[in-house]
Amino acid sequence: MTLKGRAKRVDANAIVAQRIKRLPSIQAKLRREPQMKLTQMQDIGGCRAVVSSIRSVDRLVKAYQEAKAKNPGRGHEQASVKDYITNPKPDGYRGVHLVYKYRSGSAKHRSYNEQKIEIQIRSRLQHAWATAVEIVDAFTGQALKSGLKINSGDPRWRRFFALMSSAIAVREKRVPVPGAPLSEVKLKNELRAVSKSLKVVDLLSSLSTGLDLGQELGQKHPDTTVYLVVLNLKERNVRVLAFNKDELPLANEEYLKIEKENQDNPDVLAVLVAVESMKALRTAYPNYYLDSKEFIKALNKVIS
Repeated sequence: MTLKGRAKRVDANAIVAQRIKRLPSIQAKLRREPQMKLTQMQDIGGCRAVVSSIRSVDRLVKAYQEAKAKNPGRGHEQASVKDYITNPKPDGYRGVHLVYKYRSGSAKHRSYNEQKIEIQIRSRLQHAWATAVEIVDAFTGQALKSGLKINSGDPRWRRFFALMSSAIAVREKRVPVPGAPLSEVKLKNELRAVSKSLKVVDLLSSLSTGLDLGQELGQKHPDTTVYLVVLNLKERNVRVLAFNKDELPLANEEYLKIEKENQDNPDVLAVLVAVESMKALRTAYPNYYLDSKEFIKALNKVIS
């Protein structure tokens, strides 16, 4: 609720969502980082704000900094700040992550103290990039985002996303991705060549074609608190189940059931999220609709 209030003050069109990390993602992260304990994982619970521009990202991060400076002992405890915009990851990931430890003095909520929540803040372009990575991961098995090995996946796809992220950084007037050409002309030329080789636009454009959205039941529930979104890549359909506040235990049971039933089936992806509306759901999680229109638009703008 704090994130929602601050994000909306910065950008009236901000999209704010919350989710619990998927079990396969938790398992993959623990395998990828064997020294990490489950209790040390900072993003099992996560909130995300997607704002319209890089300026809005700056303003929202500043709002958190000012609140902490004004009342350092009030509210939840800030555990860490990871600025992947100033220091982009080599794979191209960009955004700001604020990790907080829950802190409450009430007897009812005290048991949650010290639990960590990660807040992700992204611009629309950064979110479009991250979404495209997840879509390509899902359909090609590249494991670009959460591979069990460092530098997993086809090197061409890895290079493509690093270059595209750097092109977005140039557009946002920020630090380029490490290893990308510093010359804007060279960057665009290489990006154009790699995207043509991989047929990126054709691939991404074709994925959402024919996707069955007939099971979007959430539209009929104005009192929805959370949505359970299930994407079946093999059957090419999306199923959305809506739950109100009183049905939260049922929603969690259903989510866990689907995760367990499909833990060895990479074709079924599920996520339980809280957002304001069906429209916000599609904007916050377009990867579950195989929707990469924003990314394709940004790519075409660079390489045209």
